Amino acid sequence: MTGSRITSNPTAEGRAKLGEAVSEEGFREEFLNDVPDRLAERVSPDLWKLSWPLMQTPERREIAIGLMEGLRANLAWFPKYQAYLREHRPPTLIAWGPHDGYMPEGAARAYLRDVPDAELLLLDGGHWALETNLDEIVTLARDFLSRVHAQI
Repeated sequence: MTGSRITSNPTAEGRAKLGEAVSEEGFREEFLNDVPDRLAERVSPDLWKLSWPLMQTPERREIAIGLMEGLRANLAWFPKYQAYLREHRPPTLIAWGPHDGYMPEGAARAYLRDVPDAELLLLDGGHWALETNLDEIVTLARDFLSRVHAQI
């Protein structure tokens, strides 16, 4: 059963499947998903090793399952975000790690429909690009902000 089927048609079986993801291995997978081995070594195991013990109560596990079930509801907000971007066209830097099973490269490029002047930079990283590309992103962000600030 795929994640989208679980969130669109919640059942006891679907909740159980989501519950399986609320584990130390599930947290590890969250941070590493499609990141190549050469980049995975940059992602500190502290991210899941320190997060997992905080989830070891039934209440917290239920909250995590509820958050995953609620992801589908987030889609209803997308048209509002897209309309804002189209109307206001804010200066936008998109620093994206395309090694991402959740939000691949196409998701980054989709922003360009609403903010065509955005700067899109595809980095050699994954969903948690700050973990694999922090120094690069800091440099890009500083440069971007200094250019945007100079235009104001």
